[in-house]
Amino acid sequence: MTTTVESHPRATLRPPPAQQVAADAAVRRRNRRRRSAVVDLLTILVWVSAAIAVALYLASPGAHDLSGTAGIVTSLGIVAGLVATDLVLIMLVLAARVPLIDRVFGQDRAIAVHRSLGKPVLYLILVHGLLITIGYGLADGSSPIGETISLFTTVDDMPLAYLGLGLFITVVVTSLVAIRRKLPYEAWHAIHLLSYAAVAVALPHQLSVGSAFADGTWQRVYWVTLYVVVLAAVVVYRFALPILLSYRHRILVREVETIAPGVVSIHLSGRNLDRLGVEGGQYGIWRFWTAKTWWHAHPVSFSAVPGTDSARITVRDLGAGSRRLGRIRPGARVSLEGPYGLFTARARTAPYLAMVASGIGITPVRSMLEDATLRPGEATVLLRGSDADQQYLWAEVGALAHRSGSELFAMVGPRPSGVDAWQSADDFRRGVTLGSTFPHLMESDLYICGPQVWADLVARDARRAGVPEHQIHQERFES
Repeated sequence: MTTTVESHPRATLRPPPAQQVAADAAVRRRNRRRRSAVVDLLTILVWVSAAIAVALYLASPGAHDLSGTAGIVTSLGIVAGLVATDLVLIMLVLAARVPLIDRVFGQDRAIAVHRSLGKPVLYLILVHGLLITIGYGLADGSSPIGETISLFTTVDDMPLAYLGLGLFITVVVTSLVAIRRKLPYEAWHAIHLLSYAAVAVALPHQLSVGSAFADGTWQRVYWVTLYVVVLAAVVVYRFALPILLSYRHRILVREVETIAPGVVSIHLSGRNLDRLGVEGGQYGIWRFWTAKTWWHAHPVSFSAVPGTDSARITVRDLGAGSRRLGRIRPGARVSLEGPYGLFTARARTAPYLAMVASGIGITPVRSMLEDATLRPGEATVLLRGSDADQQYLWAEVGALAHRSGSELFAMVGPRPSGVDAWQSADDFRRGVTLGSTFPHLMESDLYICGPQVWADLVARDARRAGVPEHQIHQERFES
């Protein structure tokens, strides 16, 4: 393995005291159990909310008719619609960046679940429309096509219901990976905002479907309460708090520093930035208010822990949006949502710390190393770059490792061709593995950050080596 930055030989590092290691590990296990308990509780609440919606419908006198085929089909359609609506509201909460969800679940995992619910919700909405149409048609003695025309022309809010369906189909289809990759970020983001419009235009239809949501029923109270809570979460955490935070801290661009080809550090100034509550490893959603950048929100890690009046992020040119950031002039106003993320020391569960970073993925690793309280020998860091131009902030990481007594290695060179490997070609041929790099791999929390395909390969090898899932930490930035 090529070592190109200052490092400490293993022989000179003293392991942490055994009693202190055991005490720290016990605290981390308790914290992990608490987070797991909250995650389990939130998961249960999701299922309970759907069960309550169905139970209230079935328990409401006159809300359903199960005496014939038409009644059964119609009721099944209504149940599908209720569950779909409940899941849509859950999707909105998951995307609302609620601090509790971020602290125990992680914003990246919340967004992953949000996306995974898209297709099931779409299928339930389609089933809802199909069964309702068939059920009403059986009761009226008309065909599905004739019943659709009748509903569309005789029920006042039915056009809004179809509009909501069309908007939701658009959102789900454009969120498919193959399609999203072909769309500019701005176009995809604008389309994705239609999910809020889909909920808004479907609400009159839901609240006016006769006895199922009649005035004075518990069903109506339940659904109105859910809508109010979800709307409040979205307004407060997606809009009000970021506006208040940005106004309070008055963040401005102080300097844009080129540190490598296509990579810049943006130095920021502001008021009381240390009160943002940033932990090393976290990221924010940044918006730079210039004529060419205001419409694009950027999920970017802090590359240094903020001080009283300064902060820093480091950005690589990964497309038109990030490329514009390198041309921002000092004095530009900046708004921030966050900080977010569980890629922090708070998520640790094991006595030792192993960190692997590649490319611009070094930024959360660098700030985490700066923020963490480490004993000599507790942490081992591996930096990975395809060539010398990708050694972003390596000198800073070397200085931080020296200060904490952490072991530091570097791996430079292209990956082997034709092989799914995260190592450089030379290191792969020499048999370098995670186990040979990290002396306490099985007793370590492994933090991985870099290009997603590469990071997934590191995580794959960690799992194959037997590292427990809860000790593997990755974060996928989503806005």
